[in-house]
Amino acid sequence: MMMHRLAIAPGIFAALILCGAPASASAQPAYPYLRIIAPAAPGGGWDQTARVMQQVLQRAGLAHTTAVENIPGAAGTIGLARFISAERGQGNVVMVSGLIMVSAIVTNGSPVTLREVTPIARLTGEYEVIVVPAASPFQSLKDLIQAFKERPESISWGGGSAGGTDQILAGLFADAVGVSPRRVNYIAFSGGGEAMSAILGGQVSVGINGLAEFLPQIEAGTVRVLALSSAERLPQLEAPTLREQGVDVELENWRSLVAPPGISPADLARAQKMTEAMVRSAEWREALERYRWIDRYLAGEGFDRFMETEDARVRAILAKLGLGPGSTAPRATAHVYPLFVLAGLLLFGGAALIAAIRKRTGSSEPHAAPGWRPAALLAAGVLLDLVFMERAGFVITSAILFWLTARAFDERHPARDALFALGVATGSYLLFVRVLNVTLPAGLLARWL
Repeated sequence: MMMHRLAIAPGIFAALILCGAPASASAQPAYPYLRIIAPAAPGGGWDQTARVMQQVLQRAGLAHTTAVENIPGAAGTIGLARFISAERGQGNVVMVSGLIMVSAIVTNGSPVTLREVTPIARLTGEYEVIVVPAASPFQSLKDLIQAFKERPESISWGGGSAGGTDQILAGLFADAVGVSPRRVNYIAFSGGGEAMSAILGGQVSVGINGLAEFLPQIEAGTVRVLALSSAERLPQLEAPTLREQGVDVELENWRSLVAPPGISPADLARAQKMTEAMVRSAEWREALERYRWIDRYLAGEGFDRFMETEDARVRAILAKLGLGPGSTAPRATAHVYPLFVLAGLLLFGGAALIAAIRKRTGSSEPHAAPGWRPAALLAAGVLLDLVFMERAGFVITSAILFWLTARAFDERHPARDALFALGVATGSYLLFVRVLNVTLPAGLLARWL
């Protein structure tokens, strides 16, 4: 019996080695080195997805070393353009994409599109959440709707890039409650970190973003959830949906993974195999649960067809909301007005410089400002206007600018000039917002404008 056991032992040992060989081979990482591009600033959904991928791929042994690179700007279209041009044919780089980029391509009139990249797979879905700071007077969605209907422009909505999912939800919300989407005062931020700072600091009235990005603040109690964009309530989150509160809107954001154009069939197959292994790993499942993401994995021809139908759907929504190319919808940030300010102040700045030069060369005008003081006051006014407009609001910063401009040319009537500057700033705000349909930040005066 002992000899029999010894005789079969080598056979068992050999079988164990053979059975273990595939596991050893599969343990070899698909990528010795992989770059993951997040076409947004740190803190947003794409950045979050890229960094979760980085952790999962390394923990699951699918990549030996990974690096995340952020390329912010224009809702991902800047990163997309650089990805297409600089990474063409590179087999060791991928980029996170999604619904926001689809809409940004349309709203920004991007010369490059997602048709030029190599699709890999759709990864996740995520519902949007509408929140307010804990100290906000809006205790419920009903309170927000009432104030929004009374004075739409007084409510500022802070979210991600212009034309993205956050702004689409704000537009759909407005349309559903009977307010023109063109009157939504939407303030766009390039990253989730910037948006969160503005929301917590009370610089915007309402915040919109993906649930995962707001989750730490929700759990900490620093923000209050007014509504979710899901069809039904989500488990482990005591928050009502828009629909159950009478607003017939449902919206789900999704994120995907793409490779550069011109990669080889072998590189594409490797990327697809790596992605499938990632989404089936225990590490990825844990990440889905932790961030409340929905598993929306879809690859191959099904993903290609999905992209075609999604492009058509997004274009139809943007056209309805007046956010498509060539629309007269209000811009989502305050960057329109500074152009008018800078152009107009070229004339005043030139006049101030001429006055200063004349003063130095012996001009004897009785009330001329001494030396370079006029130019310095104008420069200070422009700087304050551009830096603090988003936070303090158009009326306050513009009133200061107009008052400093008056100070540059005449020092005799500061109180009169202050009243005049405030009146001009308020009148300009109403002209731009109510007549010219240009959205400007109300800032600290949002409740009264």
